[in-house]
Parts: sequence; C-alpha cells; structure tokens
Amino acid sequence: MKIKIQRFNKKTKIQEFKLGKSVVTLLEGFNEIKTKIDASFTFRSGCRSEVCGSCAVVVNGKEKLACGYKVQDGDIIEPLKKATVIKDMVVELDNSMQKNSKSLNFLDLKSDKIPTNKDEKRIEVQSNCILCNSCYSSCPILEVNKNFLGPFALSRNLRYVNDVRVENIKEKLGAVQSNGIWDCTLCGECTLVCPQNIDPKTDILMLRTKSIQQGFSDPTYLSFDDFSPSGFNPNF
Repeated sequence: MKIKIQRFNKKTKIQEFKLGKSVVTLLEGFNEIKTKIDASFTFRSGCRSEVCGSCAVVVNGKEKLACGYKVQDGDIIEPLKKATVIKDMVVELDNSMQKNSKSLNFLDLKSDKIPTNKDEKRIEVQSNCILCNSCYSSCPILEVNKNFLGPFALSRNLRYVNDVRVENIKEKLGAVQSNGIWDCTLCGECTLVCPQNIDPKTDILMLRTKSIQQGFSDPTYLSFDDFSPSGFNPNF
C-alpha cells in the first residue's frame, strides 16, 4: 500500500511511502514511517482514540483524525489548511486559540448559580469540542478574511451564551458581531468535518437569533438603508 504525503521543511515536496500490510490507521502509518523509513518525519498525536484531536490532517482534501482514519492505497495526505506549517504535519495553532479567547469564551466565576442537569444538556454538545482545528481548515471564509473568528470559536461562544452561570449574555454576543456570526456563509463545511458531530452552522444561526433578541443587527443590511431604486417605495 502506497500513500503520498505533502511534506514541509523550509520547502514543500510530495513524497511517496510504501506501508506494511499490518498498517490499519493513518496514525499507524505515520508511526511506521517515523520508526522504519524516515526518522525526520514529523507529526502530532496523543490519545490514539479520537479524543484529543491533535492528529488532525487533510486526507484526499477532507479533514480527518489520523488515529481513526483507515488508510487506503493512493491516499494523499496534507497538513491542516489555513494554518502556518511548522514542519510536515505540524501546524501553528496559536492563531485559532487567540480567536477563541477574543470571543470571550470563558466563564464568569462571579455567578453563584448552580446548573441543573437540564442546563448542562443545553451546553453539552458544544462543550465536546476537542480543538482539533478541522473546522478552521475546512472554512472557506478564512481564505478571504483572516480575521474571521472561525467555527469552533463561534460554537464555543454559544456554549457560554447558553450557560445559566453567565450573567452578561450581551457582552458575550457582542464579542462575535464583528468578523463573526454575520460573516459566515453557512456553507456547512465545518459541520461535515467535525469528528465530534458538532454543528457550527446551526450554532451560528442560533447566535444570530439571540443577537437580534439582544438588540444587535446584521451589519450587511445597513448598506441598503439609503438604497432606493427608481420608482420603488420602501414604505409601500
């Protein structure tokens, strides 16, 4: 079985590797390359059970966790997109984590409210995010707007907006108005690649609804305020 890997160490190159018959997962293939073929090959891994998210890569154009993906003959492997490659499969993740912080995704510990089981269920799905960055890699908005907060930061924002212990919901929502929920095209690519079955597209729609309820508005509509085509009466 042969696979092709896009490698990077000062320059990019495509290299083909032949894997043994005992290799099942892509992560096992990575380990075989590292230990038996080329010790300079570099990648991230942790739990080996699709929990930590550190081994996320792009396989045949789609984001996958290497520890869970069953490797196939002819697979083309690349590092995550929309991130600076440090070496081979290892990319810089600081940018996405900074956006997560900018979105005010943390708990106000001043609250003395105790969530019920029902309250916990409301934030359970978004809390399952493993920060693998697959959604960032798949997001087309980041191709044209590097300041876009991104899918997991926005989903995580909803997690705190829905948390009964958060006392100032409007402050949380205010953090995702610019380069955030209104900039998303709702293409759903992030939803398709999430290994935890989180649905950022739906989460962003919910944030839009909650934003309007809190007095925010879609800034893209503001540009139409003074536009009135000839013969058109907006008050008709």
